[in-house]
Amino acid sequence: MTSVYAHRGSASPLVRENTLGAFASAARLGADGVELDVRRTADGALVIHHDIEVEGLGAVSACVRRDLPAWIPSLEEALEACADLGLAVNVELKSELAGPSHDAMERCAKESASLLEASVPALDIVVSSFSPMALAAVREVSAELALAWLVGFSTSEQAPPWRRGVLATLALEGVHPVDDIVDADYVALVHADGLAVRVWTVDDPIRIALLARLGVEAVITNDVEAARRVLRVL
Repeated sequence: MTSVYAHRGSASPLVRENTLGAFASAARLGADGVELDVRRTADGALVIHHDIEVEGLGAVSACVRRDLPAWIPSLEEALEACADLGLAVNVELKSELAGPSHDAMERCAKESASLLEASVPALDIVVSSFSPMALAAVREVSAELALAWLVGFSTSEQAPPWRRGVLATLALEGVHPVDDIVDADYVALVHADGLAVRVWTVDDPIRIALLARLGVEAVITNDVEAARRVLRVL
């Protein structure tokens, strides 16, 4: 059965994304889980925010926790809320290659892994990132956390990227491809390696129905209600 994850917890246009209110709204609308984004502040707090910068304040990585708006939750607060709501959690580690948010020591990944590992018994958690180095940093801390590689481009005719380099050493649980590159062959290729497929970001009901028929494990969507309606009748 295909699960529904609320993209950034953004299940309603009336609720700010990546907030405790968004996660609660996602649960009310029938989401199975939420996708959220983790960043590290200058003073070492792990907070939930997608963009590099907070409007009017600058980069999250250059701010201290007390200066951030109250609506930005900590990772710990988000996990506690999702546990209470019965939601699975896809934690995306933000890991820029350059600029003010570049984290050469992968502190965000490692410190997130330590916190997440303690939450595994209470929560269904998968950790994802576009960065193999961030995923490798998580694996240094935890052998148990489920890891998924975020994919924003098509595979080549050669061996799929998750079979090569650092990714091949990480015991991945899944691959999270952008919707544009997913077809029956792609799903079959990932499944042949025993990996889950969670597709982002899918809002079109017809497309959601097709992906479900292809057997993807989850769709990550901005429209939980539409996804739930479609999947209910399949």
